[in-house]
Amino acid sequence: MSEVLVIGATGTTGSRVTAFLRERGVPARPASRKADRPGFVRFDWTEPETYAPALSGARAVYVLPPIGVTEPAPLVEPFLHEAVRQGVRRAVLLGTSARPERTPGAVALYELVRTVMPEWAVLRPSWFMQNFTGQALALRLRDGELISATGAGRVAFVDAGDIAAVAGHALTDPEPHNTEHVITGPEALSYDDVAALLTELGAGPLRHRPVTEDELAAHFAAHGMPRDFAAMLAALDTDISLGTEDRVTDTVQRVTGRPPRSFRAFAAAELR
Repeated sequence: MSEVLVIGATGTTGSRVTAFLRERGVPARPASRKADRPGFVRFDWTEPETYAPALSGARAVYVLPPIGVTEPAPLVEPFLHEAVRQGVRRAVLLGTSARPERTPGAVALYELVRTVMPEWAVLRPSWFMQNFTGQALALRLRDGELISATGAGRVAFVDAGDIAAVAGHALTDPEPHNTEHVITGPEALSYDDVAALLTELGAGPLRHRPVTEDELAAHFAAHGMPRDFAAMLAALDTDISLGTEDRVTDTVQRVTGRPPRSFRAFAAAELR
């Protein structure tokens, strides 16, 4: 059985996609920039010479776009063409549920995957539950408070394990999905709801402090994020305040055959 190349295999979704595949007996080839773990191959978006060796013999690829790059298409396009040249038929791209006009770079990637690859799927997950762990949570904290520009807007936060499960099926199901999957958790929550729930479960006390989009962008940039990327992320918070993420889909249930993990279950297991 040919292998599935997993780009970004040390990351939040890539590590889970690799585990999903291996648990089901599918050979997975994890790739990362350092490749300093057993079984890993080296891959770096900024070094095209790493593309062909990583792709050799693969039949499908999980594509994690370059992180922190607002216009990733110039890097991803030659990779996809190399993949097709080497006989890779299927690509599953990690995208975003954000509005197309806020993420034109991501939208360009969706079009590339649809037009270049014989078989494809684009994953468009809502915001990760894992954004409330470790360094991701620290980026949202200021003076011990959870900050956002979301106001009372709600988000159907989704667990990375559920995203990986949808990805795993899209990579291995006999019939290609050839579609965009909007992936959410089972309920939409405001940041006020999240702060209250984390406090209830012992991860607080924590309260949500609304800030302006400009304040949030400056906060992100002060923590080392490139300014254009910080501005884009802060703008997505404003979109949430307008209701763009206030939706729940059945994608996880429909594709995997099981319900998505709730935020309460996630927080109780991982944040206490």
